[in-house]
This record gives sequence, structure tokens and C-alpha cells, in this order.
Amino acid sequence: METLEITKVKQGSKKTTTVSGSVAVLEAFLAEGVDTVFGYPGGAIMPIYDALYDYNEKLTHILVRHEQGAIHAAQGFARVSGRTGVVFATSGPGATNLVTGLADAMIDSTPVVCITGQVFAHLLGTDAFQETDVINITTPVTKWNYQVTDANEIPHVLAKAFYIAGSGRPGPVLIDITKNAQLQLFEYDGYTKCEHIRSYRPKPIVRKEYIEEAALLINNAERPFVIFGQGVILGKAETEFKQFIEKAGIPAAWTIMGMSAIPTDHPLGVGMLGMHGNYGPNVLTNECDVLIAVGMRFDDRVTGRLDKYARQAKVIHLDIDPAEIDKNVKADVPVWGDCKETLPLLTKLVVQKVYPQWLQKFKDYQQKEEDKVIHNELNPTSEVLTMGEVIKTLNELTNGDAVIVTDVGQHQMVTCRYAKFNQSKSNITSGGLGTMGYALPAAIGAAYGDSSRTTVAIIGDGGFQMTLQELGTIMQFKPKVKIIILNNQFLGMVRQWQQLFHEKRYSFVDITSPDFVQVAKGFGIPGKSISKRESLKSSVAEMLKHDGSYLLEIMVGKENNVFPMVPQGRGVAECVLSKEEI
Repeated sequence: METLEITKVKQGSKKTTTVSGSVAVLEAFLAEGVDTVFGYPGGAIMPIYDALYDYNEKLTHILVRHEQGAIHAAQGFARVSGRTGVVFATSGPGATNLVTGLADAMIDSTPVVCITGQVFAHLLGTDAFQETDVINITTPVTKWNYQVTDANEIPHVLAKAFYIAGSGRPGPVLIDITKNAQLQLFEYDGYTKCEHIRSYRPKPIVRKEYIEEAALLINNAERPFVIFGQGVILGKAETEFKQFIEKAGIPAAWTIMGMSAIPTDHPLGVGMLGMHGNYGPNVLTNECDVLIAVGMRFDDRVTGRLDKYARQAKVIHLDIDPAEIDKNVKADVPVWGDCKETLPLLTKLVVQKVYPQWLQKFKDYQQKEEDKVIHNELNPTSEVLTMGEVIKTLNELTNGDAVIVTDVGQHQMVTCRYAKFNQSKSNITSGGLGTMGYALPAAIGAAYGDSSRTTVAIIGDGGFQMTLQELGTIMQFKPKVKIIILNNQFLGMVRQWQQLFHEKRYSFVDITSPDFVQVAKGFGIPGKSISKRESLKSSVAEMLKHDGSYLLEIMVGKENNVFPMVPQGRGVAECVLSKEEI
């Protein structure tokens, strides 16, 4: 076995060590502060796994049950910890199984470094066993990728990989290493972290004149409105953002990815934007006179029809990625830069103000939403449980301190609408790609990302069946993941659209599920299924109190819909509160 104790040779004043490429990979991880790797072995990556045998005390490897599970777990780890997630996969199907997670990480700006094994260099292009052109396959869904065929490249290539993944606007990086490079011995003279790459500028230069223009617009505004996204969290600028909105006195709404950057009960927090966001923020987007966007990309789920979006407003857009400015919504003042740097500069120039009448408009719309939607969702009178009352119960029992990981669908929208959070990095979900099957493996990664907090995965009956094999990972490694399945016996979000826009022609959305409690029991995970309101609170409390993972299936209304809703093809101000308004 190669270890760093093999051979030490003096070359000038520098000591070198003869190691294999595989050992160099693991030493790079240690130098970058990596302590957890999610992966699945195979033939083409076997030399790295052989070297890993000697690093068991330094690196924790979590054996997932599918490579997609590995990258979603790495995403959950990264989103909760603020560090770069790391993945191992073999060549061919092992590498291609990462593609969905890479695309998810790319659009949601999640820092992940994936190491894939590859066939021997002399076999490249021959259609060898388990060979795929992983570089060309993953180029559109990675921030950077690279194929290593010579072990001498490994230290500096991995240094670049970690730097690119975690700097600027974060994202996924894939390094494909041929088997010969993993086995090859070379003279290793240590690892140097990358701090600069020519032609790569992770942070654009802050232009002070734009800060001054933005401040002037804000100071002269009568109805300013802040919308913020995950950029605040990724930039570790939660404190700076809070100081900005509190001094300026401006109401602020979040995207689902920006949720938890400020506490959800902050007096200036006016709720969530988007297709199923809160009524006030959506409607009043089209009444503000200055719209300040911070670390968000004007996704179509936030804007609705662009030709009807905030046409009356002067737009100030703060973003670290210049490509996002003017991409969807034209900015009157573009503020390039890291919001941790730009927000304090802006805060210094804005005048301390309050807007009581403007803020009251948000409260009035909130009350209308409360009367027509929220009260019935959280305090139903029918016998059937609603998703909303489950989230309300979870809020009461966790006091807003849990990490909540959601899958994709109606339960995701309901959770993001009603969950309460006190601290950042608490709402973990697949935003841009909308990946069903994301939550269970991401929750496993989240539990490793911060084991001091309670991790709750909220999943639909459809999405759970996409990655339920990861219960095997929980069985083997025992992360403490609390799993709530909100079972409406439908692919709920698609069913809602078929009901509202396709004359209730339910085409292949009626899904039959196994006995989830028995499935979990087969993996050694206790659980129960409930359908009655009187057992809801005690069952959620039992789940949270259990020392270990637990599965709680909750049967909810089959044809309940999520409102408010901005129907496709409409503007945000055309947000509706019921199906009768469509």
C-alpha cells in the first residue's frame, strides 16, 4: 500500500515523497479540510478506494446505494455546512448517474467536487468496458471539469477544482482520473491551495459609482421593495443584509432558495415570492417604485410573465455573477460584486427611514391571504389532515431551529410557505432543477453537515420512491434523519395542474405506494403511519424524540391544492387565492 511514508528524497531544499496518484487525491482532501466523502466504488476508481483503506481514521466515507444519492448527499452537506461537498464514483454508469445531481448543483450554485474513475488512458476512445466520455457529457452541468491522465497533474488540478467550486458563485466541478494515473507513482512535493487562476475572476470589481446611484434611488423612493435569494447565504452576508434592510426600513421578501437568510418572523420580512409565494409580495412587486434584488436571478417562477413584471419600477440588481444582470430583467443600476462587500457600502449611504403606510399594504394583503387560504390550511375543519397543519405542528415542536430538507412537489411548496426558521442554512431544497428524489439523500448529507441540529426530511409519496434505497445508507451509517412522508396518494403537483388547467383529466398521477413503514422496518428504521388529527402532535413529538432515524407517514387530503398561485402565462400581480379565481 502506498502511504506518505514510502520514500522521501531531498530535491534541493524541498522534500519529495514518492506516492501514487490515488494517495495524492486523498492528501489533497486533507489539505482542503475535507472530512466526509460520499461515494460508491467500482473498477475504474478501485485504486483510490484501495488507498482510502489507509485513511479511515482521517476521512469518513459514506457508502450510498446509488451514485445519484452520493451527489445529493454532498449537496445537502454543502448547503448546511457552507463547505464543499465531495463525491467518489466510478466510470461509465457510475459517472453518468451523477449528471442529475450535477445539473441540480449547477443551477442552485452548490459547491461540490466529484472525482470519477476512468478507464486506462490507452483505452480512451475505444468503447472499453464502462467507458463514457464523462467530460463532454458533464460540460454543460459543471462549473469546470477536467480529465487527468498523468498523476503529476493531480495536486494542482485538485487545488484548482476546490478553488473553482467554492469561490465566486459556487458550483459543481468534476475531475475524471484515468486508472493509470491513479496507480502511477510520482514525486510528490506537497499540496498548495489555489488562490488565483489567470483569466478567472470569481468576484467582479465593485464599482463605487453604481453603489452611489443605487443609494440615491433608494433614498428618493416612496415604495422600495427588496427581494433576496440564496446569494445572501452563499456570500455569508446575513448580518450585512439584515443591517441594510433595518437601516433602510425596506420590506423584504425571499425566494425559496433565500429562505432562512433572515428569521422568517423578522418584522421587515413579508414572505416568499413566486408561483406559490405569498399574495402581498407577488402583487406589490408591480406597485413598488424601486425594486432592489439581492443575490437572486429573476427565475421565471419568481417573475411570471416578464412583459408584466415590475414595469413601473427602477431596478437595482446586486449579484456576484455579471451574467445574471440584465439576463431576464433589465437593471437600471447593476451592482456587481460579492454582497458581503457591496451591502455595507450601500448601507453606509442609505438614509435611515421607515415606510409605515407601504409596509401596511403588505400586512393588508397578508390578512387577505390569511382569511382566504392560510387559516383553512393551518386550522382545517374537515376530518382530513392538511400538509399545512403538519408543518405548523413541526414548527411548534422544533421552535424553528431544525434543518428542513424538502423534496419537490406540493409538500415542498407548503413547507416553504409555512415553515419557520430562526437561523440561516436551514431550508434545503432543490430549487432550480426541481429534482424529485432529492430530499432523502440530501437529508443524509445535511445530517453530516451539522450533526448538532435536528434534520427533518419532508417528502411526497412519489419522490420518496425515487431514492428510497438510501434507507440502506441510513441503516449502515446511522445518521439521525427524521423522515416525514406526506402521502396524498397522488403525484400532487401534476394532479393540481391537471385539475385546474386540463379539465381534471388525471393522466397517470394516481400512484400506488408500498407500506412505507414496513419498508423502513426492513432497513431497521422504526416508524408509524397516521391519518387522524388527534394523533398528529404526539406522533411528530415521538419522531423528534427518538434517538436515531425515524419514518412518519402522514396521510393527507388527496385533492388539496396549494394556493396562492400565479398561473403559468400570467403576471405576478395576477396571483389567485382559489381555483374559482382562475
